[in-house]
Amino acid sequence: MNAPEAAAGRIVAPPSMARLAAEALRAMILGGELQPGEHLVETRLTERLGVSRPPVREALQSLQHDGLVVQHPRRGMVVRQLTRHDVYEIVTLRDGLETLALRLALPLTDPDADLAPVRDALADLERAGEAGTGGATLVELGYAFHLAVVDLARHERLTGTYRSLQLQMQLCMSLNVASRTQESPAGNAARHRSLLEALESGEVDAALAAFAEHGHRSFLAVVEGLDGGTPESDRWLAQRRDAGA
Repeated sequence: MNAPEAAAGRIVAPPSMARLAAEALRAMILGGELQPGEHLVETRLTERLGVSRPPVREALQSLQHDGLVVQHPRRGMVVRQLTRHDVYEIVTLRDGLETLALRLALPLTDPDADLAPVRDALADLERAGEAGTGGATLVELGYAFHLAVVDLARHERLTGTYRSLQLQMQLCMSLNVASRTQESPAGNAARHRSLLEALESGEVDAALAAFAEHGHRSFLAVVEGLDGGTPESDRWLAQRRDAGA
């Protein structure tokens, strides 16, 4: 038996209860079921998830490492609450990385082949939209779409940097999705289709304009209501407000 066949026949251990608990809690946080700043009581979480305390405790430690929950001396574990400055840094860095990726990628050498992963990611979003699936699934699929766009640049360090910010970006995306109270999952997918169409045009300026328009305008009021502003974040918010972004 050759190596690939042996690997194919290998028994894969099922995920641990702690991993399953972490995935469930992550979905609750990104989907807005567990709110920013909410106190995470182990006994309540065990009842909610139907598991014992050790897996829940391990799951919370994992999420703390990921930056989704934080430990407070008196309150214990709480869902991470982004500040205005947090959002300013995450959003401006994300925009800068995507802009660089577009400038490096366009025009595409082989549009049909190059855009296949982006089209696949959009198809996943559209299936979720047709099914009315929102919450964490919509956030995760949205991130996957944007990652596929960044991958177009074929720049490993750029993609690696984008991946390293995944959970922080998803926290911002979760705020964004929650702020779009009038937008359905199908509407979310439609906004992303317009980005694909801009990429298909092959025009750098058109793509940059589409991604800028896609932006974060919908949750500007939400960000303004967050604590922890700084001169830098407040100046950025004022510029976006004045620009109508």
